[in-house]
Amino acid sequence: MAKQSAGLLVYRKRAGKVEVLLVHPGGPFWRNRDTGAWSIPKGEFTEGEEPLAVAKREFLEELGSSVDGTFIELKPIKQRSGKTVYAWAVEADLDVSNITSNTFKIELPRGSGKFQEFPEVDRAEWFDVKTAREKMNEAQCGFLDQLDSLER
Repeated sequence: MAKQSAGLLVYRKRAGKVEVLLVHPGGPFWRNRDTGAWSIPKGEFTEGEEPLAVAKREFLEELGSSVDGTFIELKPIKQRSGKTVYAWAVEADLDVSNITSNTFKIELPRGSGKFQEFPEVDRAEWFDVKTAREKMNEAQCGFLDQLDSLER
């Protein structure tokens, strides 16, 4: 079965403009990557898990805080990898200057037997929609189109 993930497209309105919250993945592979590297906070789930509950859990794990409000289900998108991403838009305003992310361990250098620990998310930022389109995984831009339709 193809992988599935669920996440939250958190947005706020500032000075009449919509901004969205994106996260940057942690670890050495992503360290020097910016354009196309950002994403909505999300995580994989398995058969039997409720996607919205997973999206909320992943948000908490990746940012260290929860978000509440009216969750609007968006149409799922399929990334190049074949993974289907489910998302919900929710309006909220959070301070993301000091996020607390869960961590993961990887063997570095590969085959060395030495493991290093990295945050799953190394930073989170608010972006206007135009900038978000440049920063985020291209496939996820479909969520921004759907958000735009909701805001009209």
